[in-house]
Amino acid sequence: MKKFLFLTICLFTFILTALSLELSLDSQNVILYNMDENKVLYEKNSEEKVPIASMTKIMTAIVALENIDDVNKVVVLTKNDFLGLVEANASVAGFKVGQRVSYLDLLYGLLLPSGADAAQALVNNIAGSRAKFVLLMNEKAQDLGLKNTHFENETGLDSPGAYSTVKDVLTMLLYAYQNPYFQTIISSDKYMLSDHSMQVSSTISNLVKKEKIEMPYLIGGKTGTTKKAGKCLASLAIFDDVHYALVSSASFGDGYQNIRDAKTIYDYFMHNYKVQNIITKNDLILTLKTNNLSKEEINFYAPFTLNKYLPNDFQKDNIVYDYEGIDIIDKKTKGKIGTLKLKYNDEEIVNIDINYNEKLNYKYEEFFLKYKYYFLSLIIILGLFVFKKTIK
Repeated sequence: MKKFLFLTICLFTFILTALSLELSLDSQNVILYNMDENKVLYEKNSEEKVPIASMTKIMTAIVALENIDDVNKVVVLTKNDFLGLVEANASVAGFKVGQRVSYLDLLYGLLLPSGADAAQALVNNIAGSRAKFVLLMNEKAQDLGLKNTHFENETGLDSPGAYSTVKDVLTMLLYAYQNPYFQTIISSDKYMLSDHSMQVSSTISNLVKKEKIEMPYLIGGKTGTTKKAGKCLASLAIFDDVHYALVSSASFGDGYQNIRDAKTIYDYFMHNYKVQNIITKNDLILTLKTNNLSKEEINFYAPFTLNKYLPNDFQKDNIVYDYEGIDIIDKKTKGKIGTLKLKYNDEEIVNIDINYNEKLNYKYEEFFLKYKYYFLSLIIILGLFVFKKTIK
């Protein structure tokens, strides 16, 4: 996070709801987030409790990463790691009983092809049982403030008591993305296991290529599909140096509408919004009058450059500069004298503290200081004249 002296960035939340922005989407729950400015750009039923399918594996990865001492440690897969997966028709990465794999191999198998076999192996080797691992998942959900989330398994398979919201999944995704291992894995298209026995690949990357969906800005993501959850997607993208995170759920249409919905949302904002310059360092931002000082006016300049993500039709001339504080500077004025608020379309963008520390003399003091030698000479001459008159 960038921090500026004399600057307090207001929470300039620019939320566009379905009421103000109509997008043709199949997904019933959506939230789009600007990661650089920490603000929601678009949301639709973002706090509705819904099943989230394999997006659950984001939390599985979080708990695994925070409970693994060495990602390169090798474990041997057993029959317990595959129990019930065929019966549940769960997606698998393709691991085998008796295979020696590292925790890192399992994490790639978990997040790229959404392998339930990888998930179950992580559970067994880290916690010893599903119950203990799921307890860790729910404890982490509480730690992250996810009040509308409850897990019952590590895979995301439909379960009556398992639910979350796209807003909570967004929080999980943003938290997980801070971990360098997660960041690298989720951004990968393919990965060769450490024993070179097989290669796993990203489901979302494969689908984008298969369906010939143009999304060159896509960084990566986590898909999910079950009968109750529909098609879900948590994804990350970058365009013109702006980083986005998008979560959607409950797409029940034919085909991969969850991915097409992501393209619709990303494309809309990438074509209609960009980072705009608000102020540049040393721009003149305020002029105040003085009271009988050597300068009649004092100019104040921007202490930093500020850019904000705004619509393409943004007009810099429409920024309103609202100053509250001392209007006239005098000899006693010092320190913070007020606050300048910059507003656009009635939204407060930024607050700037106005500080004054210049030392100025009164007008007559400046005059006397400028001609002090003349005055001194005159005083001496007058003194001598008076002295001579006195002697006479």
